[in-house]
Amino acid sequence: METSRETKYAEAKEKVEKIRGFYNHLIIYLIFVGVFIFINYRSGAYFWAIFPIAGWGLGVLGHAAGTFDLVPFFGREWEKNKIKEFMEEDRNLF
Repeated sequence: METSRETKYAEAKEKVEKIRGFYNHLIIYLIFVGVFIFINYRSGAYFWAIFPIAGWGLGVLGHAAGTFDLVPFFGREWEKNKIKEFMEEDRNLF
């Protein structure tokens, strides 16, 4: 069985990996926003770049919400409570 310290370390490491993944996603998004705008400007067409920028932006917002627990439901506390609930059910079966 893992100790409390090992568990906290594993949770902290997982959180750091999630944050790093989000920032990588954000940086790539910002680079491509610039690319889309540049291509759109050079093509002289209507502002079509707004569609991929907005769509991908929603994905980035969703990633941020999941990374930083911004959604009040299905967050880290909900997850912990569900895990405890299922562990109790398993314990009661035996």
